Amino acid sequence: MKLAEALVLRADVQKRLAQLRTRLQQSALVQEGEQPPEKPADLLVELEQLLEQLNDLIARINRTNLEIRLADGTTLTDALARRDVLTQRYSIIDGLATAAANRVQRYGRAEIRMLSTVDVADLRRQLSEIARQRRELDTAIQAANWNSDLIE
Repeated sequence: MKLAEALVLRADVQKRLAQLRTRLQQSALVQEGEQPPEKPADLLVELEQLLEQLNDLIARINRTNLEIRLADGTTLTDALARRDVLTQRYSIIDGLATAAANRVQRYGRAEIRMLSTVDVADLRRQLSEIARQRRELDTAIQAANWNSDLIE
């Protein structure tokens, strides 16, 4: 199985776990004399099986991410961390640029004038560069995911 397939399977298992959580909660209480929509004991057995499958997938994905190297020699784990940091950086700088670009309307000369403390155009240029770096990194990560086999 390719790493990308394992990632899709992990996402599917996580989705099924969320659905199972809802089904368990819906089956937790019934009116006296009524039957639950599903037997909680059966759902708990299914829960344990899914959690075991998820644990196995996560462990194998993590081992694989530590072993795979991108073209520049970076491990996939390090590349994922870098991508997360780029995402955070983009989000924070975008928030700053948006806040600085918002002009407060004055309705009269007596109102206090608000001025931007940062160069919005420069922040927008930084955002473009961060987005480019993240796109390139994400492309390399996706290629590695589809070209690498999952480690047992």
